[in-house]
Amino acid sequence: MHLAVPQPLPHVIPRPPTPTWAFAITIVRRGDQFLLVQEDKPGQPWYFPAGLVELGEGFAEAAVRETWEEAGVSVRLMGILKMVQTPLEDSARMRVIFVAEPVGDPTPKSHADEHSLQARWVRSCELDNYRLRGESVRQLIGELERGAPVFPSSVLELERPGS
Repeated sequence: MHLAVPQPLPHVIPRPPTPTWAFAITIVRRGDQFLLVQEDKPGQPWYFPAGLVELGEGFAEAAVRETWEEAGVSVRLMGILKMVQTPLEDSARMRVIFVAEPVGDPTPKSHADEHSLQARWVRSCELDNYRLRGESVRQLIGELERGAPVFPSSVLELERPGS
């Protein structure tokens, strides 16, 4: 019997990491109403509670935190509507779009702070009254109203180093 002698692996040149921006977006639904926040940005458009996932934080944790910071509403995540990857020339963007429901007092904040100007419950038929950040607001609400599947949050597994 002849045994093969293991060959050394070819030299591997490490590639620099691809900078990836991770964002959590939370679509909070209460019956036929959706929670929107007026962003503290030029032009003050309205959007869903959303923001950058901080170092050491998971997407779900960021979704809950951002919703509280921007809207003043505590939420329970019901699942994931979709995950969106945007490859760019010099980086990438990853967005996880959660669906949530309010828990406790659903009254959104009405005063400006460093996170947003205000928040409101809005019906889809009222969206024309708001300067939206983009057509994605209308599109995502429409998908939910038409019964788009909401996947269990467990499809996005959180892996902590050393665990």
